[in-house]
Amino acid sequence: MIVSTEVQFSGAISGSFQRVPISIPGRYMLEDRSEHRCLVTAMSPGDVVLSAGRPGNPGEQVIAYLEFIGRVEGVVLSLLPEGFVMTVSASERKRDKLTAQLTWLANRHELDLPDGRRHERFSPVRSEATLVTRDGGRYSCHIIDISVSGAALRCDVMLDIGTEVSVASIPGRVTRHLPEGIAVQFDTLQDEAYILSKFIA
Repeated sequence: MIVSTEVQFSGAISGSFQRVPISIPGRYMLEDRSEHRCLVTAMSPGDVVLSAGRPGNPGEQVIAYLEFIGRVEGVVLSLLPEGFVMTVSASERKRDKLTAQLTWLANRHELDLPDGRRHERFSPVRSEATLVTRDGGRYSCHIIDISVSGAALRCDVMLDIGTEVSVASIPGRVTRHLPEGIAVQFDTLQDEAYILSKFIA
């Protein structure tokens, strides 16, 4: 079932976008390379409203890693009593992807869907896998469950949210911490037949 939303992401004055009220956790890094936790309270393909303890200064560069969204870059646009607004610097293709992500998040809120369960997940027969980070780090892990969009991993290493990784040679990024490991969202949807043949059959 697909929920239609009234949200329109374009056509606003001066090229701005209408924000979607959401609630997702994340982290952000300021120009001094200090990292801080945050909560996104509203977002559009053009800007993000964050509840945060240390907002930075207007015009300051920000890199944020947001659950379900991934890496977002921009600058501090304005300060709020409990946080700040940052711009989203992205190509048209990236904005299109972000629009789809925000539409799904809006639908998830309406349907009260479990976090991240966009696709059917499978318990693998072959659960052993190697987790590889962008800097060449390699870690043994066990796949708890896997789908065409991501995987839950049991592992000893607790990588930061937003870390770029590959799981069994499938590229993605860490989106969530679990009691026994991490959750990884793949960069692109995988073919279900490939997932079934590689991990399930």
